[in-house]
Amino acid sequence: MAGIIRKPLQGIQNIIRFNWHFYVASVSLIGVLIIGNHLLPESFSYFFSVAILMVLVGIFSSLLVSFYVYDISNLYELSWLDDVNVLQDYKIVNINAGFDEMSILLSAKYPTNNLTVYDFYDATKHTEVSIERARKAYPCFPETIKVETANIPLHEAMIDLIFVIFSAHEIRNKTERIIFFKELDRILKADGKIIIVEHLRDVPNFFAYNFGFLHFFSRNEWIETFYSSNLLISKEFSITPFVRAFILNKNGDTR
Repeated sequence: MAGIIRKPLQGIQNIIRFNWHFYVASVSLIGVLIIGNHLLPESFSYFFSVAILMVLVGIFSSLLVSFYVYDISNLYELSWLDDVNVLQDYKIVNINAGFDEMSILLSAKYPTNNLTVYDFYDATKHTEVSIERARKAYPCFPETIKVETANIPLHEAMIDLIFVIFSAHEIRNKTERIIFFKELDRILKADGKIIIVEHLRDVPNFFAYNFGFLHFFSRNEWIETFYSSNLLISKEFSITPFVRAFILNKNGDTR
């Protein structure tokens, strides 16, 4: 991993940069509550104070967790991949939604492997504004190939290891998401692995991101997606309390 250094506070800066509308809305709401507190009778003051405190807690909790996850955890060190057996002749694919911080790290971790990078972002389908901002701020990994979620240009059973890190949740439509995972199953070798990394719609992420956690999918939703795509979970673990990894294998039946 030598030579690949993330800038100090790069993670939290990206969160603010790509999601500034959330923080502007939150600060604006605080302003409205302060004005309301002055205009309405003093008997309402307690409720306004509680509301302002809740908004402030929401802002600072999201920033604190983002700092932890994206700046000081081991997420970008990729040490959580050390137990994954990767042979030198493995063909590796990394698939992103247009914002790709991982390909350069994966290419350094597996320097002798053939790494191909795909970008499935489609502005007509994947409409999250933060992704649009991220795409403008960061260039694609060299030789990244644009693909459709329903059509990855590879023959069947070609790939040993597929990474989909913080990108599959951008496929909001359930049918499209299942079709995408069926494509992953199609191109994966019989003994290959798919590694999915996501935030979950769960209690820790609710306390971290408040209603922003609704942008994530629940663990049950992911399990249903995997099952519907003929994939099995061989292992799952937490990289941090807010980030979950799934390692998938082919099911092996003809469903």
